[in-house]
Amino acid sequence: MAHRNARLTVHGRRLLIARVVGDGRPVAHVVKELGCSRATGYKWLARWRAEGDPGLQDRPSNARRLPGKTPVGVEARICALRTQRKLGPRRLAPLLGMPASTVHAVLVRHGLHRLAWLDRPTGTPIRRYERDRPGELVHVDVKKIGRLRDGGGWRVHGRDSLQRRRARDAVRVGYEYVHASIDDHTRLAYAEIHPDEKTATCAGFLRRAAAHFAAHGIAHIERVMTDNALAYRRGRAWHQALHDLGAQARFTRHYRPQTNGKAERFNRTMCDEWIYSRPFANNQDRADALPIWLHTYNHHRAHTALAGQPPITRVNNGPDPYT
Repeated sequence: MAHRNARLTVHGRRLLIARVVGDGRPVAHVVKELGCSRATGYKWLARWRAEGDPGLQDRPSNARRLPGKTPVGVEARICALRTQRKLGPRRLAPLLGMPASTVHAVLVRHGLHRLAWLDRPTGTPIRRYERDRPGELVHVDVKKIGRLRDGGGWRVHGRDSLQRRRARDAVRVGYEYVHASIDDHTRLAYAEIHPDEKTATCAGFLRRAAAHFAAHGIAHIERVMTDNALAYRRGRAWHQALHDLGAQARFTRHYRPQTNGKAERFNRTMCDEWIYSRPFANNQDRADALPIWLHTYNHHRAHTALAGQPPITRVNNGPDPYT
């Protein structure tokens, strides 16, 4: 492909050949009309005489030889040290006797350029994993958020406002709990606000989440992953809900919240795009915004892990029926 400032496109090169060869005009006159140099004109004329019309097409700019390219064996050693030692390019470079920039380029080439994508104890990549089909695994988590006083909190009035100072001496308003679920394959999500995170509340939420997924084309949930809270580990109502849905319980590894990474990332997205997206006047104002945001997330919001498509496009690989 020609660069954005190229004077001659393929069409312009054909005009050059037609005027020089067909009309018998001097190259110097024609290149002046087309706004390019004599060297460029003679270059394309020589290519046309050697190869004909195919010679006027763009050529790749890749080098035919790379004498300074890092050998395959050295690249393998860099990747092995990175996986074993979990070190960055600046710390790997002295061990290998190479520039840090070269080590970084090799790591980027092999998709190992972010330590945050590795599980530190095992060295295995954890950033991207994905189930093969909708409903195979659903992630569930609870996000604890502060309740809002009528009239809004400090985000509305400011940290040094009179309302803020009065609130410090007033009775605490407590917290709300956002129960959220997200399908691993499609990223289709569902969330509700509740006053607690008890077993009965979690079980009721799971049943309604399953109904929500079923209404959008995910008929059966096979596994549900949660953290190790007692409501999920030992709660009878929770396990009864799993049994009724025909789903199996899955739990995160101890001290490894990234095991439930899609739910954790969804919580962060909720914070950025709903919970703290604007100052809300009260709890009801914030709660009313949740269904609207969820619809946007599922049906319209571009998802980077889905090649810029919304989650609904992955449900049975079909079109979005709710646009």
